[in-house]
Amino acid sequence: MRDYDEVTAFLGEWGPFQRLIFFLLSASIIPNGFNGLSAVFLIGTPEHHCRVPGSANLSSAWRNHSIPLRLQDGREVPHNCRRYRLATLANFSALGLVPGRDVNLTQLEQESCLDGWEFSQDVYLSTIVTEWNLVCEDDWKAPLTISLFFVGVLVGSFISGQLSDRFGRKNVLFVTMGMQTGFSFLQVFSTNFEMFTVLFIIVGMGQISNYVAAFVLGTEILGKSARIIFSTLGVCIFYSFGYMLLPLFAYFIRGWRMLLLALTAPGVLCVVLWWFIPESPRWLISQGRFKEAEAIICKAAKINGIVVPSTVFDPTELQDLSSQKQQSHNILDLLRTQNIRMVTIMSIILWMTISVGYFGLSLDTPNLHGDIYMNCFLSGVVEVPAYSVSWVLLQYLPRRYSMATALFLGGSVLLFLQLVPPDLYYLTTVLVMVGKFGITAAFSLVYVYTAELYPTVVRNMGVGVSSTASRLGSILSPYFVYLAKGPTNAFLPYISQGFFALGENIFSFFFKDLVGVLKFVTNICFACFYRIKYRQSPSHTRVLKDEEESPAILKSTAF
Repeated sequence: MRDYDEVTAFLGEWGPFQRLIFFLLSASIIPNGFNGLSAVFLIGTPEHHCRVPGSANLSSAWRNHSIPLRLQDGREVPHNCRRYRLATLANFSALGLVPGRDVNLTQLEQESCLDGWEFSQDVYLSTIVTEWNLVCEDDWKAPLTISLFFVGVLVGSFISGQLSDRFGRKNVLFVTMGMQTGFSFLQVFSTNFEMFTVLFIIVGMGQISNYVAAFVLGTEILGKSARIIFSTLGVCIFYSFGYMLLPLFAYFIRGWRMLLLALTAPGVLCVVLWWFIPESPRWLISQGRFKEAEAIICKAAKINGIVVPSTVFDPTELQDLSSQKQQSHNILDLLRTQNIRMVTIMSIILWMTISVGYFGLSLDTPNLHGDIYMNCFLSGVVEVPAYSVSWVLLQYLPRRYSMATALFLGGSVLLFLQLVPPDLYYLTTVLVMVGKFGITAAFSLVYVYTAELYPTVVRNMGVGVSSTASRLGSILSPYFVYLAKGPTNAFLPYISQGFFALGENIFSFFFKDLVGVLKFVTNICFACFYRIKYRQSPSHTRVLKDEEESPAILKSTAF
C-alpha cells in the first residue's frame, strides 16, 4: 500500500509549485516577528522623574534641586520615584535660602510623585508606560502585560492544532492571521491598561496559531527534502526578517499608537495569499475529500509542467489507509516508564530554560548601552546565522554535542559579562549578541533533539508537552528582565540566564549519566509514594510488576 509521498512523487521535490508554497508560507510568518517582540517598543520605559508643577512657587535654584539624586552605573542621576517635599522647599525658597549651601539636601524629607512624572522623549515619544504612568508603584504592570501576551500564546498553542484538524490548515491560517491583525488594530484605540492587555492576550493567541498552521501546512504540502529546509530554516529565518524590520519601523515612528498601526498594516497584505496557498491535500484526504485533493495535485503538476497520471489517488486504497485504527495513547504515557519519564523531565527543563534565555535576551535590548534600535536590529540579525549554523550542526554532528555546544556558548558568554569593565560598552553588546546566537541556535536544535528522544507513538505528545513548558518559560522571561531594574542589578538577567544555560548544557551533554541518577531519585520517590498510598494493598505490587514486564512500545528508549 502506497503512502501520500509515493502517490505524489511524480511532482518532484523542488519545482515552481514547491518554491511558491515555500516562500509564500514563509512570508506569512514575517508579521509574527512584528507582534512577537513589539513589546520592546510598545511597553518601553523611558527615563523619568517626578513632575514639579509650576504652582509650587519655587525659585529656579530650588526647582533644579527638587529631585533627589541616586547612584546608577557609577554616576548620580535623578531619582525616578521620589522628590523632596515641595511645601518645605517652598518655605526655603521664600526665605531666600540657597540649596546645598544653606540647606543640607540629604536631610530633607522626601515624598512620592504626587503630581505625576515627566518622561524623557529622547528614545520614545510615547509608550503605554508613559500614557498610563506604569512606573514606580505600578511598574509591575509592564512585565505583567508581556507575560499575559505569552499566556495568550500558551492558550493558542493548545487550541491551534485541534482547530486545524477540525476546520483545515488553510482556514485556520487565514482566520488567525486576521485575528492577529484585527485585534492589533483594536489595540491602537485602547483607552486604558486593562483594555490593551486583554487585546494583547488575544493577539498572542492568533500569533502562535497562524505560526503553527503555516508550519503544519508547509510540512504537509512540501516533499521530504524541501520539508526539512522549510521547518528548520524557512519559517525561522523569515520570522527573523520580521524581527529585524521591527526596529526600523520603531525608529521612524516613535509614538506607540502609530507604531502599532504601522506594524498591523503588513498583516492586511497577507489576504492576497488566500488565492495562492492551497489547502493541505493530506488533510483533505483525511476528511474523505479526494476530489478536492486531486484538483490541488493536478494544479501543482500543471505549474511544474508535469503530465498528471490518469489516476492520482485510488479512493479504495486511501480509504483503507484512513480506516486503520491506531493504538491510542494519552499524556500519562509520558510518565509511565523510567526511560520515558526521564526524557520528559529533562525535555521540560531544557525547553523552559532555553525559552527564558531567548525571550529574556530579546526583551532586554532596551537595557543595553547604546542605541536601542540598533541593539534590537542586531538581536534580530544574529538569529539568521544562528539558524543556519544549527542546520549545519544537525547535518554533521550528533544531536547531544550540537546542543551542548550551543548552550555552552550562550551560557558561558553571558556569565562572563559581569567581568567586563563598565566603560567597555561595545564589548558588552558584542558578548550579549554572542550569547543570543548560542541560545537561538539551541532553540532551533531542541525541536529535533526532543523529537528523536521519544518513541514514535508518543512523539507528538512529548514535543507538545515540551513546547508547553517553553511557553511557561516565555511567561517568566519578562520578570528576568525586571531583575535589571535598579542601580546595581544590570547584569542579573545575564547571570541568571547564563547560569541556567550552563546547567542545561551539563544536563544535555551528560544525559546518559544523569539519567541514571534521576532514575534512582525518582524511583525512591515513587516507591515511597506507592508504599504510603498502597501499604494495605499487596495486590498493587503485582500490578506494577505486570506493567513493568509488559512488552509495550513505551519501553522503547532513545538512549
